[in-house]
Amino acid sequence: MSTVDHASPDTTTENRRAKRNVFVLVLAQAILGAQMPILFTVGGLAGQSLASNICFATLPISLIVLGSMTTATPISAFMQKYGRRAGFAVGALGGALGGAIGAYGLYIASFPVFLLGSFLTGIYMSAQGFYRFAAADTATDEFRPKAISYVMAGGLAAAIIGPQLVKATADWYVVPFLGTYFAVIVLNVIGSTLFLFLDIPKPKAPHADDPKGRTRLELLKTPRIAVAIICAMVTYALMNLVMTSTPLAVVGCGYTANNAADIVSAHVLAMFIPSFFTGHLIVRFGVEKIVATGLVILAAAGAVALHGVEIENFYIALILLGFGWNFGFIGATAMLTAAHAPQERGRVQGMNDVLVFGGVTMASLASGGLLNCSGGTPVEGWSAVNMAMAPFLMLAGGSLIWLMFQSKERTV
Repeated sequence: MSTVDHASPDTTTENRRAKRNVFVLVLAQAILGAQMPILFTVGGLAGQSLASNICFATLPISLIVLGSMTTATPISAFMQKYGRRAGFAVGALGGALGGAIGAYGLYIASFPVFLLGSFLTGIYMSAQGFYRFAAADTATDEFRPKAISYVMAGGLAAAIIGPQLVKATADWYVVPFLGTYFAVIVLNVIGSTLFLFLDIPKPKAPHADDPKGRTRLELLKTPRIAVAIICAMVTYALMNLVMTSTPLAVVGCGYTANNAADIVSAHVLAMFIPSFFTGHLIVRFGVEKIVATGLVILAAAGAVALHGVEIENFYIALILLGFGWNFGFIGATAMLTAAHAPQERGRVQGMNDVLVFGGVTMASLASGGLLNCSGGTPVEGWSAVNMAMAPFLMLAGGSLIWLMFQSKERTV
C-alpha cells in the first residue's frame, strides 16, 4: 500500500506537467504549423512562375523537405544537449529567415534565391517534426499515445489558418504571394514566444558510466523500430507525393487557385481531425491495426483520384489521403517511441526523421516530374502520381504483416 501512496503524487505531477506541455505544443502546432499548408499550397505555384522549366515547379517544396532531412540529425543532437525549448526556437528562427529570403526571391524574380529560402524553411519543418516526440517526453506510458495524438491535432487549426492566410495575402502586392511570405515571417516570430512556457527538463549531461544504448545499426536491426520507420517513411512520403502536386493538378485541370487552397485546406483538416481519437484507438485496438488501417485508406485515396478529375474526386481523394496519413504516421510514431530506451532517444528520433524526410524529399522531387513530365496532359500526370503509390503501400503493408507474425512467434 505504501508503494502506491508514494507513487501516486509522482504520477499526478508528471501528468500535470505533460498536459501543460501538450497544451503549449498544440498552440505551437496551430500557429507555427500554419506555415506548412501555406508553403505547400503556394510553393509549387510560385515555383512554376519562376522556374524556366515546369518540370522543376515543385522544387521549392522539395528543398523545404531536403532542408528538413539534412537538419534533422543536428536539431536532434542540439535538443539532446540543450533541450527542446532551445531546439524549437532555432526552428522558428529558420522558418522566419526562410520566409524572408523566399520573399526577397519573389521580389527580384530569382528562382535560386527562392530555393535558398525554401531550404532554410526546412529547419522549421525539421523542428516541428519533434513536437510529437516532445509531447511524449514527460508523459506516462498510458498517456503517451494520447499526448502524441493531441499535439498532432493542433494541426487542425493550422489547416484552417494557413489556407485562409493564402487567400487573404496572395494578392496583397503586385508580386503574387509576396504578402504570403511576409505572413510566414510573422507566424514564426509570434509562435516562437510559446516555447518559453515549455516545461521539459534538459537531458542530463552524459557520464562515463551511463548506459550507452544501442548503435544506429543495432537499432535498425530491431524489428519493431525498422517497421515503424518503414511505415512512417511510406505514409509521409506518399502523402507528400500526392499533396505536392495537387495544387498544380487542380489548376491544370481547369479549376482556380482558390479551389486548390480549399482542397488543400480540406486535406490538412483530414490530416489532423482524427488526432482527437487516434491515440484512444491505438490504446484500444493496438498500434499495428491502426497503422494497417492508415495504409488501406491511403490506397483508397489513390483509387478515388484515379477514378476521375472532377472537383469532388479531388476533395474526396485528398480527404482520404489526410485520414490515411494520420493513422499511419501517428501509429508509426507511437510504435517507435515505445521501442527504445531514454538514452537512445536523440539517436533514434534523429535517425528516424532523416530517413522519413529523405523519403519525403524523393517523393516531392518525383511529384512535379510525374505530374508535368510523364504524360501529355495534367490528367495523365495526375494518374501517374497516384499509380506510383502502389509499390510503396505494398512494401509497408508487407513489413507490418511480417512484424505481426514475428510478435506471434515470440508469444508462442
